[in-house]
Amino acid sequence: MPLTTTRISPDWPCQVKAPGSYDWERSATKWLRGLVPARYGSYPALIRHPVLLARHAQIQVQQEIRVVRTALQTARAELPRFGVSESTIEHTIKLYAAELLQLQHIARSVRAVTEALVEHGTQR
Repeated sequence: MPLTTTRISPDWPCQVKAPGSYDWERSATKWLRGLVPARYGSYPALIRHPVLLARHAQIQVQQEIRVVRTALQTARAELPRFGVSESTIEHTIKLYAAELLQLQHIARSVRAVTEALVEHGTQR
């Protein structure tokens, strides 16, 4: 059976083989499992159906984005009450901002992998 490949988006994770290439679904599943809590990554239904795993990873990453946004938005008001110095607060805000950018990139990557899984019909 000839393998077909799909054009890879700039958001495609480097840990996942190109869609349509040999064993790409396994690499996608492995990568997606790393994005969800360990207990979810071991559920047979999520392993057998990578699209379900991808859906859960999308939800997980969106929740993490919400958490980081909340932490970023409340840092200046709440951290001084814990006795955190101004320089540490500034450092923490930069950390949250960088994490938010990283999570947004991961969210785009998960969407790209999900679309490829759907397109290649990996719903077994």
